Amino acid sequence: MQVDPPVELLVYPDDCDAYGHLNQAGFLRLFERARWSLLARGPGMSLFERHGVWPAVRQATVEFLRQVFPGDVLRFEIDVAGWGDTSFTLRQRARKVGDDGLVAESEMVFVTIGRDGRPVPVPADVARFFGVRASGSGGASRQYTVRGLSMTVDLAGDGPALLLVHGFPLDRSMWRRVSSGLTGWRRIAPDLRGLGLSDVPASGYTMADYADDLAALLDAVRAESVVLCGFSMGGYVAFELLRRCPERVRALVLMNTRADPDDAAGREKRNAMIARIRRDGPGFLADDSPPRLLAPASLATMPDVVREVRGMVGIHSAVGLVGALEAMRDRQSAAPLLPAIAVPTLVVHGSDDQLIPIAEARAMAGAIPGAHFAVIPGAGHLAPIEQPVNTGRVIREFLDALR
Repeated sequence: MQVDPPVELLVYPDDCDAYGHLNQAGFLRLFERARWSLLARGPGMSLFERHGVWPAVRQATVEFLRQVFPGDVLRFEIDVAGWGDTSFTLRQRARKVGDDGLVAESEMVFVTIGRDGRPVPVPADVARFFGVRASGSGGASRQYTVRGLSMTVDLAGDGPALLLVHGFPLDRSMWRRVSSGLTGWRRIAPDLRGLGLSDVPASGYTMADYADDLAALLDAVRAESVVLCGFSMGGYVAFELLRRCPERVRALVLMNTRADPDDAAGREKRNAMIARIRRDGPGFLADDSPPRLLAPASLATMPDVVREVRGMVGIHSAVGLVGALEAMRDRQSAAPLLPAIAVPTLVVHGSDDQLIPIAEARAMAGAIPGAHFAVIPGAGHLAPIEQPVNTGRVIREFLDALR
């Protein structure tokens, strides 16, 4: 995820060595100058000092690719390559202005140190400046490169792996309240491609692509098999992952989702939303989504939840949203898969879901051999956000039974 805009710096003679080349020491100085220049143009160079912390370099790697001389102008691009509780990783690339050639690349791990010299949590203002949101799940947000795609993932806890797949138009943070209560499990909550803080490719939005991304992510985090929990669109992805990699799914949780594909009316609604996003941008979703996603009682009595949903919906790019809508519109039916599901399965649904009738969820559970069906009272489509305690309890009881 790139921090914009890039910083351009002129190479002076005193940046270079006795032979007139920009050497490794000079490169490190310019990399550091670019970082401070970025802060100066944004929240100010005192950002860390205001919070009583300092970013200490714990690890640095630099690759030098081309010669640089006095008078050259370098453009420095800065990416967030990783984010944790007390540390973060920045990747910097230096390109020569004029021919745009890459001349050097660095990756540095910073630890935020308090006044007593000990690591402390990265301040929220620093995370916001770099466009990162804290995981809120007691773990760390990290970036993994899978299939050429940078995916942001919340990781928390130890134990058997639980993969939490978010819905549309949401991100991994929708799980944070439920995830915090699922101790004893290794919770893996990624942002799907095009959504949240993961990369937004121009193409490659199908259920197969989402599923293949997740399979590659499981390789990256060394999870052989998982309890797979898919919410809404995440349920569609879960069905595809189960279809493509059944050996990696030891149990299944399907939440506020359906097995049937879009009918003609549903496809037309998707097309209408795609057209509006392309015409007007995605801003309207922040206002339009809460009444559709939340139960009427939640909408009337939970202003914090309404604000949370609006904020979550409002961060996505048009490209990622359109890609997700097209993938949902074109997905194949999972109904033929249901009778063959041989792993323990839990189907969870909000009692007041206005998007997917509860009768559909009940019928889907009935078609899966041995599936358990649970209703979350007072919840609309966003059961994990509206009723996190009850939702977490139902999932916890299912997970405990697996053990």
